[in-house]
Amino acid sequence: MLGAVATALILINIYTDWLDPVRERLSSLSAPFYWLTDTPSRVGGWAGEQLRTRDELLEENSRLQHQVMLLEQQTQLLAAVRAENTQLKELMNSAESVDQRVLVAQVIGVSPDPLEHVVIIDKGRSDGLRQGTAIMDASGLLGQVIEAGNISSRVLLITDANHALPVQVLRNSVRAVAEGTGDLYRLKLRHLANTSDIREGDLLLSSGLGGRFPAGYPVGEVTAVKRDPGRAFADVDVQPRGRMNRSRFVLAVIDQESGESGLEPGFDAELDEVLDSAPAPQD
Repeated sequence: MLGAVATALILINIYTDWLDPVRERLSSLSAPFYWLTDTPSRVGGWAGEQLRTRDELLEENSRLQHQVMLLEQQTQLLAAVRAENTQLKELMNSAESVDQRVLVAQVIGVSPDPLEHVVIIDKGRSDGLRQGTAIMDASGLLGQVIEAGNISSRVLLITDANHALPVQVLRNSVRAVAEGTGDLYRLKLRHLANTSDIREGDLLLSSGLGGRFPAGYPVGEVTAVKRDPGRAFADVDVQPRGRMNRSRFVLAVIDQESGESGLEPGFDAELDEVLDSAPAPQD
C-alpha cells in the first residue's frame, strides 16, 4: 500500500506541478533541523580555533612575516629593473645625438680615496677605450679615462679637483675653463674676466679645444656669478649636468674611424692661452 502511494506521488511530481507548494513548505520547515544537525561541527570548529596554542600562532605569524619580506624584496627588484631600463633608454636616446661611435659601459666600482673622484667601468682596451676617452651619461659629460686596462678602465670625473676642461657658453660662445672643486655638485670657471657676458642659467658645452673632449656636449649650468670690482676675474659657480654619483650606466665616446678616443698629441695653441696653468690631466 505504501509503495503504491509512493509510486503515485513520484509520478505526480514528475508529470505535474501539484506538489511544488508542498515541497517548498516542507523545505522551509526542514531548514532548522539541518542547522541543528550541523551545530556540533560548527561548535567543534569554533572550539578548535579558540584552543590553538600560542606556539602555532607565533609560527604562523613568523611565516607570514617571511612571505611579506619576500614580496617586498621582489618589489624592490622590480623597481631596480624598471629604473635600469629607464636609464638605458635615456642613454640610447642620448647616443642617437652623438656623431661618434658610443659604447655602453657599467660603473662597477668607486675609488675609496675621498680626495679623488674616480670610478671604474667594465670596458677597457679590448673594447676600444684608450686614455682620454670621453665618458658621459644621458645628461652630460662625466669625465675621461685616465687608465685603460684590458677589460676595465678608471675614469676621472670632471668634478675632481685635478681636472679642467675647456667649455663655451651656448648662448654667446664665450669660452672659459671649467675646473673641478672636489665637490660632486659644483664646478668653477677659471680666469673669466669680470666683463664677460655670462649669467645665471647659462648652459656650458664642451668647446672641443685641444681634442681631449668632443665639442658640443653639455657640461653644466651656471648657478651663480659674483663680480668684485676690485678683482680682475669673476667668481662663477657651475652645477654639472652629468649625474656624477648616480649614473650606473655610462657612454664611452669612441672615434668612429679609428676606433680610439679622439685625443690629439698636443693642445691647440689657442687652448694653451686659455688654460694657462690649469691642472688638466696629462696624456
